[in-house]
Amino acid sequence: MTGLHRAYLLLYNVILAAGWASIGWAAVREYNHSGHVKHLFRATEKSLFIFQTAALLEVFNAAVGFVKSSTQNSWGYVLILAAWTVTEVIRYTYYAFNQLNMTPFILTYLRYTLFIVLYPMGVTGELICITKALPVVHSSKLYSWGLPNTWNLSFDYYYVLIGIIPLYVIYFPQLYSHMFRQRKKVLSPRSVDKESKNR
Repeated sequence: MTGLHRAYLLLYNVILAAGWASIGWAAVREYNHSGHVKHLFRATEKSLFIFQTAALLEVFNAAVGFVKSSTQNSWGYVLILAAWTVTEVIRYTYYAFNQLNMTPFILTYLRYTLFIVLYPMGVTGELICITKALPVVHSSKLYSWGLPNTWNLSFDYYYVLIGIIPLYVIYFPQLYSHMFRQRKKVLSPRSVDKESKNR
């Protein structure tokens, strides 16, 4: 890896960590100011879109941000916001320190431990948001098109969202178990001892 490549990755991860930290700060500040979750979306919408898109993660954008509905004011959005923010601040800070070959153990520990709470929290939030968005997506025909049209194809985003919900039940246990295996591997005494000797 060239020095320029490493510098780019370091800068990228620092920016993403700072970006997610700013989202978390904006959410806390807004909640302290208004005392209500209904204003969190307004306070975090633009930053969340920028940094979530920059991370190229799978996001149910229509369910959590692009539809003017109760989705934006739900506790589902709060759960997603909290889970994503904490996860991404830690993740990109971890990556940034890795570029410098000086990752503190506490950062590694947090990266491979907090998922135990944050992963179910984020999944629960996403399911709440999708469920709350369904009636609006259905009535507005958001991201959907019917026949007739030039391409002679139809698409209904409402049914796509319904089809996504069972995937959580199928894949969440597998992904969650995988994270526990990763945690055991990374935080084993042998791995920790090897990592400290390599510094």
